[in-house]
Amino acid sequence: MSDQNTPAAPEEQPPAAAPAPPASYPPPAPPAPPAYGAPAAPPAYGAAPAYTAYPQGPKTNTLAIVSLVSSLVGVFVIPVIGQIVGIITGHMSLSQIKQTGEGGRGLGLAGVIIGWVTLGLAILGIILFIAWFGVIFANAREMGYSS
Repeated sequence: MSDQNTPAAPEEQPPAAAPAPPASYPPPAPPAPPAYGAPAAPPAYGAAPAYTAYPQGPKTNTLAIVSLVSSLVGVFVIPVIGQIVGIITGHMSLSQIKQTGEGGRGLGLAGVIIGWVTLGLAILGIILFIAWFGVIFANAREMGYSS
């Protein structure tokens, strides 16, 4: 039997634990995220990748979108009315964008430009059509085709 006060034989003693590294206070800061557009290092094995939010620009003005869409609808579907709506909403959106700093200035400008140019071409087309019809009618009268 072994006595409680006698030390154990060396083969029976547990191995000595390694000394703990000194604790540093405060703990080191985590590494800074990579700059925007710089390639990030892949995450460690088994670690989830770090997702960052996509940088959001200013909110797009709704009237600017309406202006562009209605100007294009005026070109292809409802002539004159769509272009007038596009011009009016485009000017309103540009005024709002200047006051609030919203995004969509390019959309508003495109709606105004497309509206004015296509409205001008539509009016020119109507004038040319009436003039052409007048010439045809005048020639028909000279040739004696009147009823």
